Amino acid sequence: MIICKVVGSIVSTTKAEKLRGKKLLIVQPLDMESLEEYGNSFVAVDTVGSGVGEVVLLVSGSSARQTDITNGIPVDAAIVGIVDQIEIQGTLTFTKGGN
Repeated sequence: MIICKVVGSIVSTTKAEKLRGKKLLIVQPLDMESLEEYGNSFVAVDTVGSGVGEVVLLVSGSSARQTDITNGIPVDAAIVGIVDQIEIQGTLTFTKGGN
């Protein structure tokens, strides 16, 4: 799993039948300690009702097709959790809604 921030959304009216009704979001990977962005943003299917600005847990590859919503769907990235807080070696590095 990786930590990402939801930075946007995708609207696609023409797509594979199995993707109809699926919420597509743009995510940006974050460094777990500093929460700084790294790498390129990419598209993921939302399985938990997340939105722009939220920090999320993301799975990729075959793991992305293991949720009830993505089983048998042609996806390679899925948002599977919304992060409430991150604690590393006893230090709280992120709190949802906090500074």
